[in-house]
Amino acid sequence: MESAIQLSCFDCSLRPDRVFCDLPADALEAFDAIKTTALYPRGTTLFTEGRPARGVFMLCDGRAKLSVCSGNGRRLTLRIAGPGEMLGLSAAVSGTPYEVTAEMLDNSQVAFVRRKDMLRFLRMHRDACLQVVHLLSQDLHTAYDRVRAIGLVRTRHHPAVKAVS
Repeated sequence: MESAIQLSCFDCSLRPDRVFCDLPADALEAFDAIKTTALYPRGTTLFTEGRPARGVFMLCDGRAKLSVCSGNGRRLTLRIAGPGEMLGLSAAVSGTPYEVTAEMLDNSQVAFVRRKDMLRFLRMHRDACLQVVHLLSQDLHTAYDRVRAIGLVRTRHHPAVKAVS
């Protein structure tokens, strides 16, 4: 990883390959103005499940482990997020606590946008708002697929359990 922080999204060579980063120039300029960028060392917790959502985190590079805590206190890894992903989006938009804990797996550059700035940005930039709707929809469909897969596995392994139609 580079040791220098890349301050502008316009300077990112990976921007066209990333869903939210490929916004029109005016929206990207406005996003640049409201974000703060920092380097986070491996092992840093960006946010914790159940805590109020302060804002959203955009992984510029590196990976983050997204996990939840079970009822008995054990941690379950849901997935690994990669470069270009926006974390904490659902909680920030809805004003609810973070649903997961995000921990950095690599030394990484991460952009942060405060919740109120993100909401104002989305009201002013329709293209960005539509990208957020797309990202949240993808998250929902991924969750549906996981629940479906878990339910079908349990149904197959336990003949007494019947699938609900």
